[in-house]
Amino acid sequence: MTEEFHQVSQDQRRALLDILGVDLAALGRRERAALEALSEEVIALREEAARLRAELADAELLADNDALCPVFNRRAFEREVRREIALAGRFRTPLSLIFIDLDHFKKVNDVFGHAAGDDVLLRISDILLKNTRETDIVGRLGGDEFGIVLAQASHADSLAKARQLTHLIDQLIVCNGEDEAVPKVHIGASCGVAEWQEGQGADTLVARADQDMFAQKARRKSGRPLHA
Repeated sequence: MTEEFHQVSQDQRRALLDILGVDLAALGRRERAALEALSEEVIALREEAARLRAELADAELLADNDALCPVFNRRAFEREVRREIALAGRFRTPLSLIFIDLDHFKKVNDVFGHAAGDDVLLRISDILLKNTRETDIVGRLGGDEFGIVLAQASHADSLAKARQLTHLIDQLIVCNGEDEAVPKVHIGASCGVAEWQEGQGADTLVARADQDMFAQKARRKSGRPLHA
């Protein structure tokens, strides 16, 4: 094993010296040994730099991802909102944000436990990712709240997407197998939509979508049509 590693190192060293145009045969023993040692150090430094770049990329990914769901965390989501607002302002393209709040998530935790709650959040994130475009930005804003940034989507299209997601999430039911003694919990979602307006910042856009979400939650409770 040691001999194989040494052979690879020798090949790398020889390739580096060839690139530099160094003819070891034309050098004295001391000069040749010094160049060989230097080339090995350069190779080691390059490998270490590649390892550190890979670790940095992994760390950045972890820093942006939610701890449970395969979506952005709130910090990364808000950063992406600011970026999309800058692009929408520069190119004068439409931009909307959907704010999603689950309706009966606390009941899932109370009846079935937090492991079941985590499973619900994972299923919700799967629904959101499968029913949005690759260019859309999905994030978990905390607890049972999610956000979606729809770039270059009209307000009407965003409302239609909110209705679609509401319908899909409304189909989710958490139950304890065949045990009818444990009440089923129907997962639902209230989805608020806000269209970005010139001059608005990320905080304002998120807050407006949040306010609309509460309005839709009230409509759902009263049985009135959504986004009327």
